[in-house]
Amino acid sequence: MTSPSSRIGSGPAARPSSDVSVAVGVCGIVALIAWILVCRSWPVIADALALPGPRAPLSGPYAAVAALLFTTSAMAAWSVLVDKVHLRPSTGIDWNNPRPLAASLDVSITKLAGLWATWAGIGFFYCIGRWYWDGQYLFAMEVIGACAVPVFLLSIPYVLWLDRYLIDPRDSAWHFGAMLIGREAWDADEVKKHWRAWMIKAFFGAFMISILPPGFSAVVETDFSAIATDPIAIGTVLTEALFVIDVQIGTVGYLCTFRPLDAHIRSGNPFLAGWVAALICYPPLLWATMGREDVIGYSVNANGWTYWLAGHDALLWLWVVVMTALTAIYAWATFAFGIRFSNLTYRGVLTNGPYRFTRHPAYLSKNLYWWVSTLPFLVTSHALTDMVRNTVLLGVVNAIYFWRAKTEEAHLLAEDPKYREYHAWMGEHALITRSFSRVFAALKPRGAPVAHPAE
Repeated sequence: MTSPSSRIGSGPAARPSSDVSVAVGVCGIVALIAWILVCRSWPVIADALALPGPRAPLSGPYAAVAALLFTTSAMAAWSVLVDKVHLRPSTGIDWNNPRPLAASLDVSITKLAGLWATWAGIGFFYCIGRWYWDGQYLFAMEVIGACAVPVFLLSIPYVLWLDRYLIDPRDSAWHFGAMLIGREAWDADEVKKHWRAWMIKAFFGAFMISILPPGFSAVVETDFSAIATDPIAIGTVLTEALFVIDVQIGTVGYLCTFRPLDAHIRSGNPFLAGWVAALICYPPLLWATMGREDVIGYSVNANGWTYWLAGHDALLWLWVVVMTALTAIYAWATFAFGIRFSNLTYRGVLTNGPYRFTRHPAYLSKNLYWWVSTLPFLVTSHALTDMVRNTVLLGVVNAIYFWRAKTEEAHLLAEDPKYREYHAWMGEHALITRSFSRVFAALKPRGAPVAHPAE
């Protein structure tokens, strides 16, 4: 990792440098767009090359999965060939002093035992989780099942190769394997660290794969010429396209946790509050809370922007611009991570892109989007109770994301001095964060300590 003292600019007001370059995410977007254009133009390409098969756009679920290959390859190539991330001390790798295979073989076998047992446990979790065998998750289980044997086989040469170069090959996976084998001393904290990382990968990886196909299919199949004058259709497809960028790049982040790319999970969030705040925003807990109108439903009888602005073309186009801009910021906040995006993890410090203006651009833009798109205070029932409930309950959702942001900050503040520098710098210099800090400071009683909010 870049030294904590490395900064952009000079002087005490300098912003700490980012561990992820802007170009990595840009490479991923370029590769993704190129693949989408290939999929949209497949009938012409197939005719020109006289390829067998149907002449239709490649909009199926496996075309969406194939996009991961292109985006991953582009981002990994830039990371290694240009950014030289594999040479950073934070990888824990010394390429100049490889061990003989015989010297690291016992360690590798123990580590493989730990990994394979972990994957067996994840498989058991998938089996008993009923939601994984219905609806959108069926495709994710199909993909994970197809990859299980290849990943199992490839793990052997990968671990044997990497352990020869790791400065300390006895990582958290090794400690779990040592616990299972029982021949050597192991550290319980390392075992917990191992399982936190793999629980995050298992839970969110399956979710991300499950939501790949719908958006990708919509973008590939959309006839843009047919909707050019329809603000609602344009707004819908632009939002869909930006969410495709978010989901595709985000999925790459969950899958590419490799040390040679300096993208490994250095720690999972150790705070229970962090896990509760995050998991409540995703299935299956989402379906039992924010996904139910009788729990935290904030759009009961609201009908949204398309209903209330119908017939007002100028306002419709204005709303399209605003919602597209908010979604673009949300997608930007994801692809700025390059191949390091994932919830509940510490994988280095990101200080560029939208993170120059606020510590939590994704949460801020997402929550503003819900207000603009839902208009919860306008209801078709004309009932004051619906207006109040919708407005208050969307505020509750906002509060959940605020809570989630604070738990993430607590995790990162405990892990990295560079993040502590960044956190302090943002509170003093970043436009949005500084503004929130001043508002909160003004609301504080005199003499009370001021904490920078997670805007």
